[in-house]
Amino acid sequence: MSVETARGRRPRLARGRLPLGVYLLALSLFAMGSAEFLLAGVLPAIAGDLRITLSSAGALISAFAAAVVVGGPPLAIVTLRWPRRTALVATQAAFAACVVVGVLTDSYAVLLVTRFLSGLAYAGFWAVAAVTAIGLVPPDRAARASGVVVSGLSLAMVAGGPAGTLVSYFTGWRGGFWAVAGLTVAGAILTLVALPATTARGTASVRDELRTMRRPQLWIVYAATLLSTAAYMITYNYLAAFLSDVTRVPGIWIPAILTLFGVGAFAGLSIGGRIADRLPTHALLAGTLGILVTSVLLGAFARHAIAVVPLVLILGVAGFVLNPAIYGRVFAIAGQAPTLAGAATVSAFQLGISLVPGFAAVVLEAGAGTEAIPWLGAGLAALTTGPILLDRMLSRRA
Repeated sequence: MSVETARGRRPRLARGRLPLGVYLLALSLFAMGSAEFLLAGVLPAIAGDLRITLSSAGALISAFAAAVVVGGPPLAIVTLRWPRRTALVATQAAFAACVVVGVLTDSYAVLLVTRFLSGLAYAGFWAVAAVTAIGLVPPDRAARASGVVVSGLSLAMVAGGPAGTLVSYFTGWRGGFWAVAGLTVAGAILTLVALPATTARGTASVRDELRTMRRPQLWIVYAATLLSTAAYMITYNYLAAFLSDVTRVPGIWIPAILTLFGVGAFAGLSIGGRIADRLPTHALLAGTLGILVTSVLLGAFARHAIAVVPLVLILGVAGFVLNPAIYGRVFAIAGQAPTLAGAATVSAFQLGISLVPGFAAVVLEAGAGTEAIPWLGAGLAALTTGPILLDRMLSRRA
């Protein structure tokens, strides 16, 4: 696999261990990812402070998501010849600067622009971090290393966003973002000091990267990424309304149940990272079928809290078992030119999340209630099996 390695060579690792740099990348992704999940908790406060409508404040979420979708691949090309550590620190610094400007401004327009720019920096960091992680480990641990890095995002969902919202409750909405900026700067300093320098041994050219993107099998994996992400996120995004309106869970318990999804996601990444290097297709199918079965059970037992609560945990496990295997397949297909392919993977994940409201609107506007949402997730999971099996067939032929 022709990716950059620490000082031109991978470190020798004890069996079962990953280098410190992989965990530093996860920490940085946790810091930056917390900004994405924090915003939803402070939208009313932002709307009141800036004297805008709640829907206008919601556009701040869309601006960030759109930037992540479109920003990763171009930034991957721009930074292709940069030393990995330089690219990582540069995107962290840009992200922190945008967050600080957004905190200091009283202008909605400026805040909207900074959200878009911070989304670009976030996408750039995520893409470079994934490639850097696999460059720090032997090929047989690439998926596991990718899973550990992505676990930073899972931890941001479980703890970062809620903790930032709590900070903002006591300090105003800006306080949580000051914390995000501080953590990001700390992550950049640790990256600069502790992450091994990289050399561009065998680094692919822009032409090589673009040629790799023409491989049909890569786009098959992207299709599986988009569909599987939408399959579990559509239930998660509407889970609060589902628990309140259908399951009739008291409001005080809903945050704790939502946290169970994040706990399951963290466990799923750990499980997926350990099996995806050896059995990628098995991990993909296990996660997809897990989403399908869990979604069907959520729909069938929607009114029974005793069944719904553990199913939320299982849905998180099933959904995130997929992620290390997806990165493993992408880097296996695009091993000679992984940077742009890795960035496009980030975009596919985010696009799957961004399409969720549209998928849900089709069902909700047809008159179905939120109890129909898990069934839609099951349908998307069923569709995901198609590209996974097609990828397996093409791999066997190759």
